[in-house]
Amino acid sequence: MHGLMQDTPLSITHLFDRAEQFFAHKTIVTAVAGDRERTTYGAWAERTRRLGGVLDTLGISPDARVGTFGWNTARHLELYFAAPCSGRVLHTLNIRLFPEQLTYIVNHADDEVIFVDRSLLGLLAPLLPTFERVKHLVLMDDGRGDIPEASALAGHELLDYEELLAAASPVEWATVDENQAASMCYTSGTTGNPKGVVYSHRSTFLHTMGVMTADSLGARESDRILPVVPMFHANAWGLAHAAVAVGADLIMPGADLSGKAIADLVVEEKVTIAAGVPTIWMQVLPELKGRDTSSLRTIPCGGSAVPKALSEAYRQQLGLPILQAWGMTETSPVASVGRLDGDEESLSDEAKADLRTGIGRPSFCVDIRVVEPDTTTPVPRDGQTSGELQARGPWIAATYYNDERAGESFTDDGWLRTGDVATMDARGRLRITDRTKDLIKSGGEWISSVEVENELMSHPEIKEAAVIGVPDPRWTERPLACVVLEEGSTLTQEDIIAFLAPTLAKWQLPDRVEFIDEVPKTSVGKFSKKTLRERFA
Repeated sequence: MHGLMQDTPLSITHLFDRAEQFFAHKTIVTAVAGDRERTTYGAWAERTRRLGGVLDTLGISPDARVGTFGWNTARHLELYFAAPCSGRVLHTLNIRLFPEQLTYIVNHADDEVIFVDRSLLGLLAPLLPTFERVKHLVLMDDGRGDIPEASALAGHELLDYEELLAAASPVEWATVDENQAASMCYTSGTTGNPKGVVYSHRSTFLHTMGVMTADSLGARESDRILPVVPMFHANAWGLAHAAVAVGADLIMPGADLSGKAIADLVVEEKVTIAAGVPTIWMQVLPELKGRDTSSLRTIPCGGSAVPKALSEAYRQQLGLPILQAWGMTETSPVASVGRLDGDEESLSDEAKADLRTGIGRPSFCVDIRVVEPDTTTPVPRDGQTSGELQARGPWIAATYYNDERAGESFTDDGWLRTGDVATMDARGRLRITDRTKDLIKSGGEWISSVEVENELMSHPEIKEAAVIGVPDPRWTERPLACVVLEEGSTLTQEDIIAFLAPTLAKWQLPDRVEFIDEVPKTSVGKFSKKTLRERFA
């Protein structure tokens, strides 16, 4: 017997329609060149419909890939919806990728048009001769940066975004199949070329609903949401879609992601949800000291493990610990959120801090299993035994776009092999212990680089720390700690080893400490251990 419910497509157009109809009065703020531009969802919706007309006028194919090379702005949000609502595919280009990687993904995705912020045109222009099928280049003027001579644009006419919009007529959205591609994003490509993940309208719709649930990020109408996480990185963690769906005010940070600029936005715009990677929150914390942060109700953080010391520093200074979430480009990205259970709120501060170093239980609609290496056999759910973390669900990738390497990342029974090593306890709470490629195999024993890093960064004089494995003739590999000291610190290698000794087993202790000026970062702000391994091999 079949149910007798209506079958309406789960399409991104529904999110747009809600904002246009019910939240036209709500606000979008964009930080631009030292100023803040303010608009409403009503004005944004009208411009977004005009942008759909622009895509038609430019002759962009009905299912073309529409590239964006921009910061978090209201204009970028217009593209976030105009492309998929008109049946096309939004392709957010990571501005921090290496040039050859950008060339690869623009050509691999078959981008027909690229919308670029003026402040970023200098990065993109030298690559234009390498783009094989880009027909149009559209400039979004964010008030900064030089515009190259026409001769430097490889024959592309530089079209003006605002002029195109003014000349276009608003369009009505056609009915879109929920399984149609809505957007695509490429992985950060730490090894080999980046891999393309293609999100459907259905997967984005369901992920948006997931982000709105109370036990996830809990976006709601009364929020003022600041997505510091880039819109070109894993869908801005779903917050751009969720804010539109619930009618929350959006605060877009633009190009200035300095600690002071983000702190000013949090305080002056009365932000309630601010989301970003740990390196961002390390810079922001000192800029918030002594200021009114009472509007904040949650600080989602992901991208890499949140050091216990950082989360506790926020709890002590703001009264609000960091909320650790976990996901990846392939998981849309939110797949688990580290909220405490109701009966855990009465635990001691120390016990709760320990729990917050985990990533919580899988999000509603997401299945996660932790299995023995190269098998589908689950490890015991004892919170101690580690294994490979695998995921499946309606917003988890099933394969990569046109990529022969896809088989390496998916099991025969259809689960995503995340590359993370984790434990799971009886309540389903997960703790990432490392990336499979970052585990250190020493004398037959596995050492978790994340565990050693967390201990290192709990020292008040250590600003950043990354731990890598380096070759050793006797033990195969031994841990090396790469440490960035706070200004004025005189810590020595011996001081650091002595600090670690009470909490780590002797064989887990780094053999040596390298003092560096900064831990190198990947294009999405994670520690680049690959760079450190090459440097200290």
